[in-house]
Amino acid sequence: MVRLFSCVSVLALVMGASFAAETQPPAKGEASAASKKVDIGTQAPEFKIKDASGKEIDLAELTAKGPVLVRLTCGCSGCDKELAYFQEIHEAYKGKGLTSLAIFREPDAKVATYVQEKKLNMLYAVDSKGDAWKVFETKTMPTNFLIEKGGKIVSVAAGCDTSGLLAKKLSEKVAKTVDAEAVDVQKKVVDANNAKK
Repeated sequence: MVRLFSCVSVLALVMGASFAAETQPPAKGEASAASKKVDIGTQAPEFKIKDASGKEIDLAELTAKGPVLVRLTCGCSGCDKELAYFQEIHEAYKGKGLTSLAIFREPDAKVATYVQEKKLNMLYAVDSKGDAWKVFETKTMPTNFLIEKGGKIVSVAAGCDTSGLLAKKLSEKVAKTVDAEAVDVQKKVVDANNAKK
């Protein structure tokens, strides 16, 4: 009987703690899962940022023309290794109307050097304060948002994957969005790297 009472007491404590954790309001500036507005199936947020030349990039204008892949990223070693896959995605689908927008969270001077070194071939901007991460309701770096023409979010891919598998899966989703055959960007990058050896 004592053992049964102990088990019931422990279960009640665990259930109470679990319920309390679920009902806690989100921390200031953080959206709860239920109130998250930036997610698959929702309209992309209003978002404007200036590129390196000072020209305004308006996400609504971009999505009015075609699908957009927004990549919130940095120049860390993981994001750096992943960049080749995203440049391949851009090259594979830009002719089908895809616009790729990389937003870096580093100082302008560092990004300018990085862009030259990497021969970045897509639209990019710098957001050293991290405002884009707040607008898109994410803290994960990198996070990729695939937005179809008209502005609905069709995919959110968060986290760094230097193997290229995440980019390959995202490439397949882009292909569906632009009604094209999927390009295996993972294989293309691996083959290009092997050819350099």
